[in-house]
Amino acid sequence: MTPLFVLQNLFRAFLTVFLIVTTVFVVLRLSGDPAMYVLGIDAAPAALEQFRDRWGLNDPIWQQYITFIRNAVTGDFGYSYFEERPAMEAVADRMPKTLLLMGITAIFALLVGISAGILAAIYRNSWIDRLTMTVAVAGFSLPNFVLGIFMILLFSVALGWLPTAGSGTWQHMVMPVVTMGLAEAAVFARFTRSAMLEALHQPYMRTARAKGMRRGAAVWRHALPNAAIPLVTITGFFVGTLIAGGVVTESVFAWPGLGRLLVTSVGNRDLAVVQIIVMLIATSMVVTNLTIDLLYGWLDPRVGSARSGG
Repeated sequence: MTPLFVLQNLFRAFLTVFLIVTTVFVVLRLSGDPAMYVLGIDAAPAALEQFRDRWGLNDPIWQQYITFIRNAVTGDFGYSYFEERPAMEAVADRMPKTLLLMGITAIFALLVGISAGILAAIYRNSWIDRLTMTVAVAGFSLPNFVLGIFMILLFSVALGWLPTAGSGTWQHMVMPVVTMGLAEAAVFARFTRSAMLEALHQPYMRTARAKGMRRGAAVWRHALPNAAIPLVTITGFFVGTLIAGGVVTESVFAWPGLGRLLVTSVGNRDLAVVQIIVMLIATSMVVTNLTIDLLYGWLDPRVGSARSGG
């Protein structure tokens, strides 16, 4: 992996975040007047004009953008109209809930998905394989909001086992985690099955078995480590779909996280809050993909030299 390869990926990551933030900044200011949403359509024209002057909304959009960049460099990301406090504070208050939900969902998806994929590969063409792949296809195809509403109707309304909304106890996490994690687990199950099937038919597996190694030990020591390498490829997509699913799931279950805050802020034209959340989402996805690219360049020097023109 050459220094040029690293610099190219760093520049590409920075450019991607910059373009996303710029696009969101422009689109938000062309999509509606925040003064009308904050003060209402019945507000006096003088009050609307005063609000626009206070927050610089009467300035040309290029001037607003320069002001935003200059303030962001110093750590000032704007003020939330509806929260009536700095936008970063509003986002920081919601972030722990989102990180908790996504962390547990990621653990659930990885454990269930990889385990199901391994079992399906080991017992290929059996009822275990067919059942696992059927559930995986269903989980991947079913939209989050459909599964979430179905779970609310079944486990909350009909059975009364779980609360419908909120985040007070561990019971509040069950349905959001399953709703988000099932689709992710389905993807990992399908990829793990394919990678394991390829690994199980490699010569080193036959050699290990010929030496008297038990099947389970051979799978654990040889097949699984080699099958894990292709799974790195989908990690970037995993983060992206996890974030996208979080926006929908948090809205369905009224989970007080960044996803629900984003939906509310977009509807209210709370520009500063939307910009921070989009920046966080874009940065997390870009950093994840950058890490994967650098990891591949480190694991396989041919990748780094090829992409850098070497």
